[in-house]
Formats: sequence, C-alpha cells, structure tokens
Amino acid sequence: MAMADLTKFEKRIFKWICLEDNDFVNNPWSTKKAAKAFKVDEDEVYDALAALTEKIPHHIYVHYKDGGIRIKAEDPEEN
Repeated sequence: MAMADLTKFEKRIFKWICLEDNDFVNNPWSTKKAAKAFKVDEDEVYDALAALTEKIPHHIYVHYKDGGIRIKAEDPEEN
C-alpha cells in the first residue's frame, strides 16, 4: 500500500505527526489531544494510527517508552 491508499483523515493525521513542531519521539503522544485537535473522538484517532501502521509501515514507527506512546513518521512526499 502507499500514501494514495490513505483516507483523508489518515493523511491529515499523518501530516500532523510529521510536523517538526510535533515531536512525538521525545514527548509522549496524546490521543486525547489529537482527538481534540481534529475534532473527532479518540476511537477515530486510534483507528487512523492502526491504519497508518498497516498501510504505510515503512513511514511510521510507533513504540512505547517511559510510560507513553512514541511516534516517529517520515513523509515520503517530502523527500
């Protein structure tokens, strides 16, 4: 799969994760804050994250560290 396979919301959240100002490697990810920022419920955010790891696994890395979810993403369209 590729970026073209992402839904509109999946693309939006992926681009948001990729922003330099959103450092989710050094700062824990907050699904609650993401849901608020996108005006969706938390389940939609969880579903989008799961879809991203399935559809574009070579461009997003999700792991757990120091009590929080950490996410690193690289936009292939920016390279």
